Amino acid sequence: MSTAATALALRPAGSRRAGVALFFCALVAFASYDAFCKYMLQFYPAPFVNVMRYVAVSGIAFAMLLRHGDLRMWRTPQKPLLLLRGLMLATVATCFMTALIWMPLAEATAIYFTAPLLMVALSPWLLGEQVRRSRWVAVTVGFGGMLLIVRPGADLPLLGTVLMAVAAVCYAIFQLLTRRLAGLVAGPVQYAWTALACFVVTLLPAPFFLPAHQPPWGDVALLLAAGACSAAAQWLLLAAFERVEASTLAPLNYFQLLLAVAFSTFWFRRPPDAIAMAGIALIMAAGIYLARAGRGLKTAPVAPDAIR
Repeated sequence: MSTAATALALRPAGSRRAGVALFFCALVAFASYDAFCKYMLQFYPAPFVNVMRYVAVSGIAFAMLLRHGDLRMWRTPQKPLLLLRGLMLATVATCFMTALIWMPLAEATAIYFTAPLLMVALSPWLLGEQVRRSRWVAVTVGFGGMLLIVRPGADLPLLGTVLMAVAAVCYAIFQLLTRRLAGLVAGPVQYAWTALACFVVTLLPAPFFLPAHQPPWGDVALLLAAGACSAAAQWLLLAAFERVEASTLAPLNYFQLLLAVAFSTFWFRRPPDAIAMAGIALIMAAGIYLARAGRGLKTAPVAPDAIR
């Protein structure tokens, strides 16, 4: 066990309980933000909602850089990888938000939560890591669950399904690039590069998808506040990981998928059918197994919403 992991394990029980509580608060915030976006997309174009989010996120990224003590992003090493990492997450943000226009929230989130499975599947080629047979079985089971969700007759829009699949693939690549950059670039600098890339990429289509009418200032303030809350949830994640080891928190991440099912069922009146629920259960089971079996591995699955 590493020194850092040992230090986490020796923290007082109260600190660990606080870390778990902070993690759950972050998951509730992320799931609530996704449901909020699903609702707001009834009134505003996806690019507009995305831009509002990344205006808020960029402000928080700037504050993180100030705290870090160096605003000179252009002097950062590994700029090509940082740029590629930012573009991957910008693609995730664009595809995810656009897919929510048509996709039920529960099924969309379930497809997105296949990203940890994709991380394991891609790691031999992108990181040169060996993947045990049991982990390949878990990946296969998880993908089987996704096929149950997107099966013919499931009445899911093709474009939305494809966009969510692209989002999952890009997020898996994003996390693998994060592994490559670990220890090479400070966290606040990585966050700032990502926030800037997401802001620029989501801004590009925004002039072509303006709201039909000028939004009331109350709606603008609400969108900015929601974006700030989603960014603040990332601070909760950081605080949680400072108190509890990642291998303990990672399996709990699938609580967010249950929240998405609840929001979809009770807010949007779109509960998954029995077969889709079986698929969601398989994805959760596979993801939890990989999180538990991946202790100490560079490809241990992490929270899909940790940055997005």
